[in-house]
Amino acid sequence: MIEIKDLHKSYKMGSNSLHVLKGINFKAEAGELVAIMGSSGSGKSTLLNILGMLDEADEGEYTLDGVPIKDLSETKAAQYRNKFLGFVFQSFNLINYKNAMENVALPLYYQKVSRKERQEKALSYLDKVGLKEWATHLPNELSGGQKQRVAIARAMAAEPKVLLADEPTGALDSKTSYEVMDLIQKINDEGNTILVVTHEEDIAHMCKRIVHLKDGVIVEDKKVEQVRASEYVQ
Repeated sequence: MIEIKDLHKSYKMGSNSLHVLKGINFKAEAGELVAIMGSSGSGKSTLLNILGMLDEADEGEYTLDGVPIKDLSETKAAQYRNKFLGFVFQSFNLINYKNAMENVALPLYYQKVSRKERQEKALSYLDKVGLKEWATHLPNELSGGQKQRVAIARAMAAEPKVLLADEPTGALDSKTSYEVMDLIQKINDEGNTILVVTHEEDIAHMCKRIVHLKDGVIVEDKKVEQVRASEYVQ
């Protein structure tokens, strides 16, 4: 599903250059739930940006679902993102003046899905995350956990190949974090491939594999016995 070979990325810092990723090799098979961990400056955000086609590597190869991701124009990158990827962010990134259903339907608009079908699909995905009755509510009328559920429904509505979650529980309390991870685990149980960037050990152990980054290299990549979030959700 995802394969990265010898990935390098540097950024210009005035007259100096900062080497952020130093030869990353990484594979994720279809249906995996992988945590990517690392302290600030480890390179995990840069790696996620490259995986999400929001940035491009200087060297190396990135293949997504058999498609080489290289030298993409802005238009092509946007098309590929919409076709292959769903994004969930720490800050939710919902549009404040659109209600929950409209937020979830947004990726389908870019896929040129008809309005009626967009609304039906959006309601269906809100139902899956337990928020169908909140469809007409604006983001400022929702709790943090509800906002993240809407964001997950939006990410899944376009039926992406891979879900990229960047600190999805970072802005939430423990109880709500476990509820969100319970939802992410259920989505993964259906066969969806999910990468979760997190700095929280308990959240990482709710995945099936943990990849540790340090100073731009992978220092550990291990399968773990998954902790089910449902054990902590009342």
